[in-house]
Amino acid sequence: MNKPSPSKSLILASSSKYRKKLLQRLQISFTCQSPETDESAGTGESPHELVARLAAQKARVVASEHPTAVVIGSDQVAVFNGLVVGKPGHYQAALEQLTSFSGQVVEFLTAVSVQHAQSGFDSQHTDLTRVFFRSLQLEEIQRYLSIEQPYDCAGAFKAESLGIVLFDRIVSDDPTALIGLPLVRTAKLLRAAGWQLP
Repeated sequence: MNKPSPSKSLILASSSKYRKKLLQRLQISFTCQSPETDESAGTGESPHELVARLAAQKARVVASEHPTAVVIGSDQVAVFNGLVVGKPGHYQAALEQLTSFSGQVVEFLTAVSVQHAQSGFDSQHTDLTRVFFRSLQLEEIQRYLSIEQPYDCAGAFKAESLGIVLFDRIVSDDPTALIGLPLVRTAKLLRAAGWQLP
């Protein structure tokens, strides 16, 4: 695998405002492009296999259209009682998710893939975050949802905002992974791809 030469062309293969905001913290120039991908799980595919495949697939789709650019793909799944938990989409589903999480542990798998089609550079990593929810009262959940409305977030909360009050603790190697992009490893992969950080 060859290392791509340093380039100013970097694409985040995502339409997520959360990932965009995270990547901006690295103070490097990039553009965003939403990849057209099927995010359905394969037969017998584990959550870890699913999230790693989707991150790589997103990067690959965009890299195939822009072979000279370095492309970042990322994906995240929440896992509760062995099952993947999706984005709630609306109030009732969010209420049900948070009610079921009360006093429980939810795992978040966040994968990042960095690819450069021209050189064949292709590397990825999956981060594991364990979120320990405190015992939540129904009224607390209802108040939280009315304020934050986190319906586009897996797990029905925003850890970077008011959602932090729902937890007893978080166990992770990278605090940004829970928000949607593990910056510690992303920075490492970008350095391997030719970027100077800082």
